[in-house]
Amino acid sequence: MSDSKAPDVSPLRVLLVTENDPLYVRQFFDIFFAELPRAEVELVGVTVSRAFHEPLLKTARRIHRFYGTVDFCRLLPRYIFAKLAGKSIADLASASGFPLLEAGSVNSTEYIDAVTALRPELIVSVAAPEIFKSPLLKVASIGCLNIHSGKIPEYRGMMPTFWQMLDGRPAVTVTIHEMVPKLDAGGVIATFEFPLTKNDSLDRVISGTKQEGARLMIRVLREIARTRRFPDPTPLDMSKARLFKFPQPEDVRGLRALGHRML
Repeated sequence: MSDSKAPDVSPLRVLLVTENDPLYVRQFFDIFFAELPRAEVELVGVTVSRAFHEPLLKTARRIHRFYGTVDFCRLLPRYIFAKLAGKSIADLASASGFPLLEAGSVNSTEYIDAVTALRPELIVSVAAPEIFKSPLLKVASIGCLNIHSGKIPEYRGMMPTFWQMLDGRPAVTVTIHEMVPKLDAGGVIATFEFPLTKNDSLDRVISGTKQEGARLMIRVLREIARTRRFPDPTPLDMSKARLFKFPQPEDVRGLRALGHRML
């Protein structure tokens, strides 16, 4: 009789942290919740925080300045329809049978205590609006993953899809990486490239990368569920690191000068 230990076939216990965006981040979860293999991955909680972690009016002003009046007025009906139709990520999670875990701040003692009680093996950030501090990063037994719509370390920070398009890249690189205390600086687990077209739109590229990013994340989670560890991360060459802030109107003018559109 073999005395080897039987493989662990229990589902991987995962906590998700994201932001309340019914337009783009929601498209990630439309795919992710529908295609997640529940026999292999168990979502023990879903935390949906306010976008940008700021009041709604401040976010509206930020988006208006980013898109400009014409595109903002085109985008606003889509947002209103999504809200009226109940297309929030929290509603989708509840309808899919996944438990919600509220947070004023993911770095608060109260939230970390609640997460610890869930015994997650992995915490996954999908456009989470707060930087995870060390106490939260240490809760999950395997670690924390982030999906970032940019090649790192060259496109760390905010709106990496925009900055890659502005730089004239032929494709937008989406990265899944290990989370460490420094922003977007952990080893790379997996990537894929989303090709850009001539006279492309930021709208199309963000939507496409969210949808395909969901499928990439599922593949990574299935691998971790099988091995109970991260695939060997590729360390970053931080000598190439850049950190981007939210684009300014002059940056948007530059994108349009290349022939690209916002919507």
